[in-house]
Amino acid sequence: MDWLLVGLGNPGAEYLRTRHNAGFWFVRALAADHGLILRPERRWRCLAATWSTSGQEIGLCLPQEFMNRSGGAVQAMAAFHKIPAARILVVHDDLDLPVGIARLKLGGGHGGHNGLRDIDRALGSRAYWRLRIGIGHPGHKDAVVGYVLGVPGPAEKAAIDSAIAQALAVLPDFFAGRIDQAQLTLHSN
Repeated sequence: MDWLLVGLGNPGAEYLRTRHNAGFWFVRALAADHGLILRPERRWRCLAATWSTSGQEIGLCLPQEFMNRSGGAVQAMAAFHKIPAARILVVHDDLDLPVGIARLKLGGGHGGHNGLRDIDRALGSRAYWRLRIGIGHPGHKDAVVGYVLGVPGPAEKAAIDSAIAQALAVLPDFFAGRIDQAQLTLHSN
């Protein structure tokens, strides 16, 4: 396995449609597009599949513990496959990006995102790739929890789905090592 692609979200039907599950939406869309089945993997505490593109084998991972404990699944799967942090791409919701915007970046802080905070801790590194899916901000910090655990309206969901589709389209370039091209294409949209 060459890369690990992690979608962040919360498991369970009550969280399925919430903004905080944008990372899950992304990986599930990728799996659906390529006919992949995400299967439970107890040893990694995630739903997993393998996808091949651009001559690379990519492990897909949807951690099956709550967001603030997702680092254990990422670390376990990465350690098993000997994947360094620099070859991990974590897809997550981002309050700091407007709805419908997606951005790729290497490293950085967690920005208050509990999933990223736990991955930083579990990997002992921040030097992994992030695909940030913009969900907008509710306007006040006291409203954040209810907002991320809320369900977006139809227009907002359509914008998030569009950002996911744009990000999915650049994955072959990204995994082929044409990261600058993937970023240019995605960031130009």
